[in-house]
Amino acid sequence: MADRVRITIDAGVADVRLNRPEKLNALDRAMFDEIAAAGARLAATPELRAVVLSGNGRAFCAGLDMAIFTGSGGPGDLDARTHGAANPFQQVAWLWRQLPVPVVAAIHGVAFGGGFQIMLGADVRIATPDARLSIMEIQWGLIPDMAGIALSRGLMRDDVLRELTFTGRIFSGAEGAAYGCVTRVDADPHAAATTLARAIAARNPDAIRGAKRLYNAAADADAAALLAAESREQRSLIGSANQMEAVMANLEKRAPTFRDPA
Repeated sequence: MADRVRITIDAGVADVRLNRPEKLNALDRAMFDEIAAAGARLAATPELRAVVLSGNGRAFCAGLDMAIFTGSGGPGDLDARTHGAANPFQQVAWLWRQLPVPVVAAIHGVAFGGGFQIMLGADVRIATPDARLSIMEIQWGLIPDMAGIALSRGLMRDDVLRELTFTGRIFSGAEGAAYGCVTRVDADPHAAATTLARAIAARNPDAIRGAKRLYNAAADADAAALLAAESREQRSLIGSANQMEAVMANLEKRAPTFRDPA
């Protein structure tokens, strides 16, 4: 990948780092393009089991580089659906939820505005207690429009989410854990996220991907559709090579050896 996003993959775990540290990983046009390209690369990697998403330098992501609005043509056509249901701005946050494997975000420094929305795209979010978070768009007279509304559903109490959106108030990682947008706090979130990702990578990858599909569907599907989806996923797992390997490894008290999905 080019300079603004760095990816290394080891034993099925991708370490993905936003890499514009001199600007606190603020999102300029090149960053948008490279994050989208990183997502496409990860989605096409069959051996991928889990992702750790973080930012290099002093912050996770300070949000939108406002110079994007002063350049030629402004932000462009926001109505254009360039990535399925998403426009290019929404894709950099939405893609993490759409990846077939779990994404664990490690948050330090700040996650403001667009950075906060990217954080929401992860399946799990681990932050330092003193990380500074904000739905900051209102300070610029804007709304969160990088998939943040869709991604925040079910994470936070509605009135808390509205208050944070209406005010742009900065709150800590510890407060975020109480509000529901942070899974848990840790003094070293990258190490904690990596440990968790490696534990996930050691599980049946077919079951992990199936579970993510089900939880992604849960936001929109009714109970009958979800019950049917559970049955389909389980039927495909029972007796499969990886499921039988999980059983044998447990019985033989050894580490399992799973096949990567096709």
